[in-house]
Amino acid sequence: VQLQASGGGLVQPGGSLRLSCTSSGFTLDDYAIGWFRQAPGKEREGVSCISSRTGNTYYTDSAKGRFTISRDNAKNTVYLQMNNLKPEDTATYYCGANLMRVDPGYAHFRRLVEYDYWGQGTLVTVSS
Repeated sequence: VQLQASGGGLVQPGGSLRLSCTSSGFTLDDYAIGWFRQAPGKEREGVSCISSRTGNTYYTDSAKGRFTISRDNAKNTVYLQMNNLKPEDTATYYCGANLMRVDPGYAHFRRLVEYDYWGQGTLVTVSS
């Protein structure tokens, strides 16, 4: 069972991208789904999360106000709309399912150890 992230690409600073997270193996709304990113030479870090069922959303300070996470249960897809992108947003973006909590809250949504079902990720490059 894996999640599949897509929608990355090359965009200029200030531009936008929408990432999608899908699964053919299970219902995404049964889990809190988190978006993480990993830049070259750096550890994977949390960006945003949406809880199971209630749809509560959580963001890091760098993502707040620029990124929006959402679900479309009919399409079994979680999105990450990214606006006003900056060069420091350049990374491979992954989505993961939280296997420990249906609603991680701000205290836990960035805890990498709680997530699994990682797929290959999608590369986002922000450059002029």
